[in-house]
Amino acid sequence: MSTRLFTSLRFLQHENPLGLPRSGAPPELPRRMRGLPEKRNIRDVRKVIAVSSAKGGVGKSTIAVNLALAFSRQGHRAGILDTDIFGPSIPTLLNLSGEPRLSDNNQLIPLTNYGVKAMSMGFLVDEQSPVVWRGLMVMKALQQLLHEVDWGGLDVLVLDLPPGTGDTQLTITQQIKLDGTVIVSTPQDIALKDAIKGVAMFRKVDVPILGMIQNMSVFTCPQCNHSTHIFGSEGVSRECSKYGIGFLGDIPLHASICDDADRGKPTVVSEPASPRGQAFVKIADIVGKKIGL
Repeated sequence: MSTRLFTSLRFLQHENPLGLPRSGAPPELPRRMRGLPEKRNIRDVRKVIAVSSAKGGVGKSTIAVNLALAFSRQGHRAGILDTDIFGPSIPTLLNLSGEPRLSDNNQLIPLTNYGVKAMSMGFLVDEQSPVVWRGLMVMKALQQLLHEVDWGGLDVLVLDLPPGTGDTQLTITQQIKLDGTVIVSTPQDIALKDAIKGVAMFRKVDVPILGMIQNMSVFTCPQCNHSTHIFGSEGVSRECSKYGIGFLGDIPLHASICDDADRGKPTVVSEPASPRGQAFVKIADIVGKKIGL
């Protein structure tokens, strides 16, 4: 009986059996092999943009709803999806309430006001009831909002993202084909630090950044017309230059914008010809051209 000789010749002929690139960078594997879901479109929606800030309290939701209203005034079929499960703002901003009906195929039918269709967790829970859910319940609700709404045909859907760069943002950017994102910040450094984290997140997940909006940029006294940059000046435009991002425009700090939002009649509807109303319309026009509306 002859002894079997083992050799490493076969392995020497395949020095790189996994096909790893010589540069040391990891191989570019398909999304499914990396455990990531395939990105898909939202049914019956042509264009989808996300409005993000990564920082709470900078006026992101107010800007998101005014952009959706501006798209509608430009003749586009527009909608807005409130993806903030814990603190939905869209029902208040659009003066909408009530539980959505179900379509024949068991899809949620959006509520409508001012020509804009809207869906929000705020329509599905009592206004006074906190949403005290763990992560799995939150993700289940988000999946329903993303994939079980009958939009009935939209030219553009605005996603109002919650603050931060966590589960909700990752789920949306990994599952939905986004045409781009708009980053909102005040000129203040403490807000800009978080906004830039949001920029880094969207770049990491390959979502186009359409530009940044500087909110609460300047306050003009109604009595003497003196202008004051309460939160600093040119902070957002400075960061745009630094990181190679487009600057979309300024929204002033004005009491009417807050009042309009609180009474459920946003500025683009209540004061469309005012300088602040026109500021929203101008930014919507720039964004629309960027995404091919």
